[in-house]
Amino acid sequence: MLSLPGAVAAEGPDAGVAWHYGDPVAEQRALVRGEAFVDLSHRGVVRVAGPDRLGWLNSTTSQALAALPAGTSTESLVLSPTGRIEHDLHLLDDGEATWITVEPGEREPLVAWLLKMRFTLRVEVEDVTGAWAVLGEPSREPGDGAGPVWVDPWPGPVPANEGGAADTASYAAVPTPLHPGAERPWREVLVPRAELAARAAGRRAAGTWAAEALRVEAWRPRLGLETDERSIPHELDWLRTAVHLHKGCYRGQETVAKVHNLGRPPRRLVLLHLDGSTHDLPAHGDDVVLAEGPGRVVGRVTTAARHHELGPVALAVLKRSVPVEAPLFAVAGSAAGEPRPVAAAQEVVVAP
Repeated sequence: MLSLPGAVAAEGPDAGVAWHYGDPVAEQRALVRGEAFVDLSHRGVVRVAGPDRLGWLNSTTSQALAALPAGTSTESLVLSPTGRIEHDLHLLDDGEATWITVEPGEREPLVAWLLKMRFTLRVEVEDVTGAWAVLGEPSREPGDGAGPVWVDPWPGPVPANEGGAADTASYAAVPTPLHPGAERPWREVLVPRAELAARAAGRRAAGTWAAEALRVEAWRPRLGLETDERSIPHELDWLRTAVHLHKGCYRGQETVAKVHNLGRPPRRLVLLHLDGSTHDLPAHGDDVVLAEGPGRVVGRVTTAARHHELGPVALAVLKRSVPVEAPLFAVAGSAAGEPRPVAAAQEVVVAP
């Protein structure tokens, strides 16, 4: 796709695919209209086969997978023993095997961990990234049967079981029907890598700039950007699609249950509306500080973007104690030692 006219290569976690094709604003609008695709061929693809696969994945990850119907898309997290997020699995079972796509750079450590966890179970784990590629599309359609299609379940809904207790949980400040993610259809289409160019021929391409701006608008967390070594699902409202609260034991479950039942997460995800009068846009890891007083650091920017309607915006993770009305600065360049404060106003994502 980098050979397409106007393609500009992305950097950072999306290196290897196009950042944009010359007009990122028009590309965003094309995605909103459902008229473009995004090259996600840098994502990893893992295939798990064998009769024990669903029960095994159910016991090792955060989602209820033991009875997952064929063709159903879901999401699951691999957590550390202390409940920290290690892997995010976009997962679909086709009745014969379970297909998983993961962030760039995650496939090798994920495959290594899965192989160590097999023990004597009848499962086969295969890294098929060399044979299969991913295209992102603004659609919730399950596909035409030509290949696996993962439909993003974000933002829910958050269902209730017969007893009235939710199988998952929402930490958002708005009910699911009003969640901005409800306006963002998204799916990942798995394509034989040899057919990638043919599948894209004659279609409008959009870069990761456009896709990321719409993800930020939808409050959708992404592994490696919204997460760090301390992240737990509650801070990012990730229980709503990736964690089941009434399934059997799995690694990290104690932390999930304790925080959900006894307290609130120590940090919370917010959307920052940034001052558009400057050209500065903060980068991943830049500080967020209080605008009043000595400029105390209260969080960090996770993903910043220029949105075609909202202007400059960013997702950020703040300390839960930061007042929702507090004026803030996102300090562009602080991670690189060249701080340039940009005024920021909070929009609450995870309720304090």
